[in-house]
Amino acid sequence: MKCYIVIPAHNEEAHLATTLNSLANQTLLPSKILVVNDHSTDNTQSIIADFSKRFDFISGTTISSGEDHTPGTKVVEAFYKGFSLLDEEYDIICKFDADLEFPLDYLEKIVAVFKEHPKIGMAGGFCTIKKESGWVREELTGKDHIRGALKAYRKECFEQIGGIEKAMGWDTIDELLAQFHGWKVQTVPELEVKHLKPTGTAYASKAGKLQGTAFRRMRYGFILTSIASAKLAFRKGNIGYFFDCIKGYLKDDSDYLVTPEAGKFIRKLRWKKIWKKLF
Repeated sequence: MKCYIVIPAHNEEAHLATTLNSLANQTLLPSKILVVNDHSTDNTQSIIADFSKRFDFISGTTISSGEDHTPGTKVVEAFYKGFSLLDEEYDIICKFDADLEFPLDYLEKIVAVFKEHPKIGMAGGFCTIKKESGWVREELTGKDHIRGALKAYRKECFEQIGGIEKAMGWDTIDELLAQFHGWKVQTVPELEVKHLKPTGTAYASKAGKLQGTAFRRMRYGFILTSIASAKLAFRKGNIGYFFDCIKGYLKDDSDYLVTPEAGKFIRKLRWKKIWKKLF
Protein backbone atom coordinates (compact mmCIF):
# COMPACT_ATOMS: atom_id res chain seq x y z
CA MET A 1 0.00 0.00 0.00
CA LYS A 2 1.33 3.43 -0.96
CA CYS A 3 1.52 5.79 1.99
CA TYR A 4 1.63 9.57 1.49
CA ILE A 5 2.37 11.92 4.41
CA VAL A 6 1.67 15.65 4.71
CA ILE A 7 3.37 17.52 7.56
CA PRO A 8 2.29 21.10 8.33
CA ALA A 9 5.17 22.99 9.97
CA HIS A 10 5.29 26.44 11.58
CA ASN A 11 8.58 27.43 13.26
CA GLU A 12 9.55 23.81 13.96
CA GLU A 13 13.35 24.03 13.73
CA ALA A 14 13.67 22.45 17.17
CA HIS A 15 11.90 19.21 16.25
CA LEU A 16 11.37 18.84 12.48
CA ALA A 17 14.70 17.12 11.79
CA THR A 18 13.91 14.52 14.45
CA THR A 19 10.49 13.91 12.93
CA LEU A 20 11.85 13.54 9.40
CA ASN A 21 14.72 11.33 10.53
CA SER A 22 12.30 8.97 12.26
CA LEU A 23 10.18 8.75 9.10
CA ALA A 24 13.10 8.49 6.67
CA ASN A 25 14.42 5.45 8.56
CA GLN A 26 11.18 3.47 8.79
CA THR A 27 11.26 -0.27 8.19
CA LEU A 28 8.56 0.42 5.59
CA LEU A 29 9.26 3.72 3.87
CA PRO A 30 6.48 6.10 2.84
CA SER A 31 6.08 6.74 -0.87
CA LYS A 32 5.97 10.50 -0.37
CA ILE A 33 6.44 13.03 2.43
CA LEU A 34 5.48 16.63 1.76
CA VAL A 35 6.31 19.25 4.41
CA VAL A 36 4.29 22.46 4.29
CA ASN A 37 6.25 25.39 5.67
CA ASP A 38 3.56 27.71 6.98
CA HIS A 39 4.96 31.22 7.49
CA SER A 40 8.01 30.06 9.46
CA THR A 41 10.51 32.69 10.56
CA ASP A 42 13.17 30.29 11.86
CA ASN A 43 15.29 27.61 10.13
CA THR A 44 12.37 25.31 9.27
CA GLN A 45 12.85 25.90 5.52
CA SER A 46 16.56 25.00 5.61
CA ILE A 47 15.72 21.71 7.33
CA ILE A 48 13.13 20.91 4.66
CA ALA A 49 15.62 21.76 1.90
CA ASP A 50 18.31 19.56 3.47
CA PHE A 51 16.04 16.51 3.76
CA SER A 52 14.67 17.07 0.24
CA LYS A 53 18.22 16.81 -1.11
CA ARG A 54 18.99 13.68 0.87
CA PHE A 55 15.75 11.74 0.25
CA ASP A 56 13.92 11.66 -3.08
CA PHE A 57 10.57 10.93 -1.41
CA ILE A 58 10.70 14.08 0.74
CA SER A 59 9.72 17.48 -0.65
CA GLY A 60 8.39 20.79 0.62
CA THR A 61 6.25 23.78 -0.19
CA THR A 62 5.59 27.12 1.49
CA ILE A 63 2.46 29.08 2.36
CA SER A 64 1.78 32.21 4.39
CA SER A 65 -1.38 31.95 6.48
CA GLY A 66 -0.36 34.59 9.03
CA GLU A 67 0.89 34.63 12.60
CA ASP A 68 -2.30 33.70 14.48
CA HIS A 69 -2.15 30.10 15.68
CA THR A 70 -5.85 29.29 15.67
CA PRO A 71 -6.55 25.68 16.70
CA GLY A 72 -8.16 23.63 13.94
CA THR A 73 -8.16 25.87 10.89
CA LYS A 74 -4.53 26.88 10.38
CA VAL A 75 -3.11 23.37 10.44
CA VAL A 76 -5.86 21.95 8.21
CA GLU A 77 -5.36 24.69 5.64
CA ALA A 78 -1.66 23.85 5.58
CA PHE A 79 -2.47 20.15 5.21
CA TYR A 80 -4.72 20.81 2.22
CA LYS A 81 -2.08 22.95 0.54
CA GLY A 82 0.25 19.99 0.68
CA PHE A 83 -2.44 17.49 -0.23
CA SER A 84 -3.33 19.48 -3.35
CA LEU A 85 0.20 19.00 -4.66
CA LEU A 86 0.09 15.20 -4.39
CA ASP A 87 -1.22 12.78 -7.01
CA GLU A 88 -4.09 10.39 -6.30
CA GLU A 89 -2.07 7.18 -6.40
CA TYR A 90 -2.01 6.76 -2.62
CA ASP A 91 -3.72 4.05 -0.58
CA ILE A 92 -3.15 5.74 2.80
CA ILE A 93 -2.95 9.48 3.44
CA CYS A 94 -1.41 10.69 6.70
CA LYS A 95 -1.53 14.06 8.43
CA PHE A 96 1.39 14.14 10.88
CA ASP A 97 2.66 16.95 13.11
CA ALA A 98 6.21 18.25 12.83
CA ASP A 99 7.14 17.64 16.48
CA LEU A 100 6.92 13.85 16.72
CA GLU A 101 9.44 11.04 16.90
CA PHE A 102 8.01 7.81 15.48
CA PRO A 103 9.15 4.29 16.36
CA LEU A 104 10.94 2.87 13.33
CA ASP A 105 8.28 0.23 12.66
CA TYR A 106 5.38 2.68 12.92
CA LEU A 107 4.36 2.76 9.25
CA GLU A 108 4.92 -0.98 8.81
CA LYS A 109 2.47 -1.74 11.61
CA ILE A 110 -0.07 0.89 10.51
CA VAL A 111 -0.10 -0.50 6.97
CA ALA A 112 -0.48 -4.03 8.37
CA VAL A 113 -3.60 -2.91 10.27
CA PHE A 114 -5.17 -1.56 7.09
CA LYS A 115 -4.25 -4.66 5.11
CA GLU A 116 -5.61 -7.07 7.70
CA HIS A 117 -8.93 -5.31 8.26
CA PRO A 118 -10.60 -3.86 5.12
CA LYS A 119 -13.23 -1.97 7.14
CA ILE A 120 -10.71 -0.01 9.17
CA GLY A 121 -10.83 3.50 7.76
CA MET A 122 -8.50 5.23 10.21
CA ALA A 123 -5.59 4.04 12.34
CA GLY A 124 -2.96 5.49 14.63
CA GLY A 125 -0.83 5.06 17.71
CA PHE A 126 -0.61 7.18 20.87
CA CYS A 127 1.35 10.29 21.78
CA THR A 128 3.66 10.21 24.78
CA ILE A 129 5.25 13.15 26.61
CA LYS A 130 8.43 13.31 28.67
CA LYS A 131 8.05 13.33 32.45
CA GLU A 132 10.58 12.83 35.24
CA SER A 133 9.64 9.15 35.27
CA GLY A 134 10.18 8.81 31.52
CA TRP A 135 7.89 8.90 28.50
CA VAL A 136 4.23 8.52 29.50
CA ARG A 137 0.95 8.49 27.59
CA GLU A 138 -0.46 11.97 26.91
CA GLU A 139 -3.87 11.48 28.47
CA LEU A 140 -5.89 14.23 26.80
CA THR A 141 -8.36 11.95 25.02
CA GLY A 142 -9.88 8.49 25.29
CA LYS A 143 -8.09 5.29 24.33
CA ASP A 144 -10.32 4.88 21.27
CA HIS A 145 -9.40 8.28 19.79
CA ILE A 146 -6.58 8.95 17.32
CA ARG A 147 -4.92 12.27 18.02
CA GLY A 148 -4.89 14.85 15.25
CA ALA A 149 -1.10 14.80 15.45
CA LEU A 150 -0.84 11.36 13.82
CA LYS A 151 -3.86 10.62 11.65
CA ALA A 152 -3.71 7.91 8.96
CA TYR A 153 -6.70 7.41 6.63
CA ARG A 154 -7.58 4.72 4.13
CA LYS A 155 -8.17 6.52 0.82
CA GLU A 156 -11.76 5.31 0.44
CA CYS A 157 -12.66 6.42 3.96
CA PHE A 158 -10.98 9.80 3.54
CA GLU A 159 -12.95 10.45 0.37
CA GLN A 160 -16.26 9.25 1.80
CA ILE A 161 -16.12 11.52 4.84
CA GLY A 162 -15.23 14.46 2.60
CA GLY A 163 -11.71 14.82 3.95
CA ILE A 164 -11.14 16.79 7.14
CA GLU A 165 -12.98 19.92 8.20
CA LYS A 166 -11.32 23.31 8.53
CA ALA A 167 -12.67 23.74 12.04
CA MET A 168 -11.77 23.18 15.68
CA GLY A 169 -12.58 19.58 16.54
CA TRP A 170 -11.80 18.28 13.05
CA ASP A 171 -9.98 15.26 14.51
CA THR A 172 -13.17 14.21 16.29
CA ILE A 173 -15.52 15.02 13.42
CA ASP A 174 -13.57 12.76 11.06
CA GLU A 175 -13.85 9.76 13.38
CA LEU A 176 -17.57 10.28 13.99
CA LEU A 177 -18.28 10.59 10.27
CA ALA A 178 -16.13 7.56 9.51
CA GLN A 179 -18.23 5.49 11.91
CA PHE A 180 -21.44 7.00 10.50
CA HIS A 181 -20.38 5.65 7.09
CA GLY A 182 -19.60 2.19 8.47
CA TRP A 183 -15.83 2.45 8.91
CA LYS A 184 -13.90 1.41 12.01
CA VAL A 185 -11.40 3.61 13.84
CA GLN A 186 -8.46 1.62 15.19
CA THR A 187 -5.92 2.71 17.78
CA VAL A 188 -2.73 0.67 18.10
CA PRO A 189 -1.60 0.73 21.77
CA GLU A 190 1.90 -0.63 21.19
CA LEU A 191 2.73 2.21 18.81
CA GLU A 192 3.86 5.00 21.13
CA VAL A 193 5.08 8.18 19.49
CA LYS A 194 7.16 10.77 21.33
CA HIS A 195 5.42 14.15 21.32
CA LEU A 196 8.33 16.56 21.62
CA LYS A 197 6.19 19.67 22.13
CA PRO A 198 3.16 18.89 24.33
CA THR A 199 -0.28 19.84 23.05
CA GLY A 200 -1.53 23.32 23.70
CA THR A 201 1.74 25.16 24.27
CA ALA A 202 1.11 27.27 21.16
CA TYR A 203 -2.69 27.43 21.27
CA ALA A 204 -4.51 30.74 21.48
CA SER A 205 -6.67 31.53 24.52
CA LYS A 206 -9.83 31.30 22.43
CA ALA A 207 -9.44 27.51 22.04
CA GLY A 208 -12.22 26.78 24.56
CA LYS A 209 -14.78 28.92 22.77
CA LEU A 210 -13.84 27.34 19.45
CA GLN A 211 -14.25 23.89 20.98
CA GLY A 212 -17.75 24.81 22.18
CA THR A 213 -18.55 26.06 18.70
CA ALA A 214 -17.34 22.74 17.28
CA PHE A 215 -19.62 20.79 19.64
CA ARG A 216 -22.65 22.75 18.44
CA ARG A 217 -21.67 22.38 14.79
CA MET A 218 -21.37 18.60 15.34
CA ARG A 219 -24.97 18.65 16.69
CA TYR A 220 -24.00 17.38 20.15
CA GLY A 221 -26.79 19.23 21.92
CA PHE A 222 -26.35 21.15 25.17
CA ILE A 223 -26.19 18.22 27.60
CA LEU A 224 -23.55 16.30 25.67
CA THR A 225 -21.63 19.52 25.12
CA SER A 226 -21.64 20.18 28.87
CA ILE A 227 -20.37 16.67 29.63
CA ALA A 228 -17.66 16.81 26.96
CA SER A 229 -16.59 20.31 28.03
CA ALA A 230 -16.34 19.29 31.68
CA LYS A 231 -14.25 16.27 30.71
CA LEU A 232 -11.83 18.39 28.69
CA ALA A 233 -11.59 21.02 31.43
CA PHE A 234 -10.76 18.31 33.98
CA ARG A 235 -8.05 16.79 31.80
CA LYS A 236 -6.53 20.22 31.17
CA GLY A 237 -6.82 21.17 34.84
CA ASN A 238 -8.56 24.40 33.85
CA ILE A 239 -12.13 25.05 35.00
CA GLY A 240 -12.21 28.20 32.88
CA TYR A 241 -11.99 26.01 29.80
CA PHE A 242 -15.43 24.57 30.63
CA PHE A 243 -17.06 27.99 30.74
CA ASP A 244 -15.31 29.05 27.54
CA CYS A 245 -16.68 25.95 25.79
CA ILE A 246 -20.22 26.72 26.96
CA LYS A 247 -19.91 30.34 25.84
CA GLY A 248 -18.73 29.19 22.44
CA TYR A 249 -21.64 26.76 22.16
CA LEU A 250 -24.31 29.28 23.18
CA LYS A 251 -23.06 32.16 21.05
CA ASP A 252 -22.40 30.24 17.84
CA ASP A 253 -24.79 30.54 14.91
CA SER A 254 -22.63 29.20 12.09
CA ASP A 255 -23.57 26.34 9.76
CA TYR A 256 -23.56 22.77 11.04
CA LEU A 257 -20.72 20.49 9.95
CA VAL A 258 -22.83 17.33 9.74
CA THR A 259 -26.28 16.45 8.44
CA PRO A 260 -29.24 15.90 10.81
CA GLU A 261 -28.94 12.15 10.17
CA ALA A 262 -25.24 12.15 11.02
CA GLY A 263 -25.96 14.31 14.08
CA LYS A 264 -28.50 11.79 15.34
CA PHE A 265 -25.98 9.00 14.86
CA ILE A 266 -23.28 11.01 16.67
CA ARG A 267 -25.49 11.70 19.70
CA LYS A 268 -26.52 8.06 19.91
CA LEU A 269 -22.90 6.94 19.66
CA ARG A 270 -21.78 9.39 22.34
CA TRP A 271 -24.52 8.40 24.77
CA LYS A 272 -23.75 4.72 24.19
CA LYS A 273 -20.11 5.28 25.18
CA ILE A 274 -21.13 7.27 28.25
CA TRP A 275 -23.51 4.57 29.49
CA LYS A 276 -20.90 1.91 28.79
CA LYS A 277 -18.38 3.70 31.01
CA LEU A 278 -20.94 4.22 33.77
CA PHE A 279 -22.36 0.71 33.77
